[in-house]
Amino acid sequence: MLRLLRERPRAGLLEIARQLGVARGTLQARLDRLTGSGVVTGYGPDVNVAALGHAVEAFTTFEVDQPAREAIAARLRAVPQILEAHIVTGPGDIWCRIAGTSNQHVQQVIDQVLEVPGVRRSTTVIALSAVIPYRVQPLVDELAGLAKKPDARH
Repeated sequence: MLRLLRERPRAGLLEIARQLGVARGTLQARLDRLTGSGVVTGYGPDVNVAALGHAVEAFTTFEVDQPAREAIAARLRAVPQILEAHIVTGPGDIWCRIAGTSNQHVQQVIDQVLEVPGVRRSTTVIALSAVIPYRVQPLVDELAGLAKKPDARH
């Protein structure tokens, strides 16, 4: 069901139910259960930020004063170019994925964050290309027992 919803996001539930050989109500109940439990988190279209003019992608870690983490996170949420942010272990404290129109634009976003009280320093790498873009379907397939097993002879 999840694979079909991802592959054909504009198909109606009736069409997907037909393809799966289940009643539309059954499919709706399963989908409602997955949504209610937090497995399914959204239905929006995937958006290519490069096609929107933000072709530079950077990964930045910010070292922060630990007591200020929540206030810093709130300020990060207000920066539209920050696509995601995570508190992490290791040398950085908060990891961010940033989209910019140019290297200079990414630098401006980083400088904006460095002005936030409690942010001490940053380390940034620029992505050259994505060899595996964000995905979840292979994991879903594996958990459902649908994943292909790797050939042990290679």
